[in-house]
Amino acid sequence: MTLSASTASNVATIRPVQTPVASGAPLPAKVVPLKTTLPATKSRLLKLAKSMADSVLPPAVVLVLLLAAWQIACSGATSALPPPTQVVTDTWELIVNPFYVNSGNDVGLAWQIWASLQRVLLGYALAVVGGISLGVLVGQSTWAMRGLDPIFQVLRTVPPLAWLPLSLAAFQNGEPAAIFVIFITAIWPIIINTAVGIRNIPEDYRNVSKVLRLNGVEFFTKIMIPAAAPYIFTGLRIGIGLSWLAIVAAEMLIGGVGIGFFIWDAWNSSLISDIILALVYVGLVGFALDRIVALVGRTVTRGTMAS
Repeated sequence: MTLSASTASNVATIRPVQTPVASGAPLPAKVVPLKTTLPATKSRLLKLAKSMADSVLPPAVVLVLLLAAWQIACSGATSALPPPTQVVTDTWELIVNPFYVNSGNDVGLAWQIWASLQRVLLGYALAVVGGISLGVLVGQSTWAMRGLDPIFQVLRTVPPLAWLPLSLAAFQNGEPAAIFVIFITAIWPIIINTAVGIRNIPEDYRNVSKVLRLNGVEFFTKIMIPAAAPYIFTGLRIGIGLSWLAIVAAEMLIGGVGIGFFIWDAWNSSLISDIILALVYVGLVGFALDRIVALVGRTVTRGTMAS
């Protein structure tokens, strides 16, 4: 059958009818071909695996090499130190039972570390409050800097354990004496770095605060602390590391429950493997404390602080 010219013209002008979408109805989801998503997912997984390999593989290889060298060097009959295999064998009960509790100070390594951490956190918290306050004062006031900075520079060179006899004489108790040693050890890098950060606040920031007519509290919270935060957290990282170093040494002298006293008691009992295991735990805890402070610092400073 042959169509007429007018019918053919009408057929040629026919267009697909668009179905109206009701108001509020969800639009049809865009269909992504599976062939497109799979390569993208695979690429992300490969990048993640490469990043993990770059950060984990080098230290793992070095650790294996060091353990192998240690094993070879200490496997002889005349060696004064045990090889790593013997350390694991001798301390296996301490490793698998870190939370045991016997009489007196005979408790697991987890409780020893927890007792030390409590002292560190209390002394460190006091150092943070006092260090930031004094650092702001020294950084803001020229007279305070001239009067206090020379004294701080002299006191910060005193070794931490040199303060212990004085603190024992003052407090007549080992617990507050250890906390004071932590405080006096951690406060100096916090003061110095905070003061440097305050003094390095750009002059433009101070001019803006004058234009906006910010009062002292607003200038402190909105300009001073955010601008000096990278310096402050650098001091906090140094302080937490020094705190952990000082408590181990202080506990060797004050006694009681704590990882420092555990190491000293193991030495008196000639348990070299126990000492080595405790040192491993001390290093891991110190590394974790540093990473925690660094993570908080990067969060507060929005990534401007160095890792």
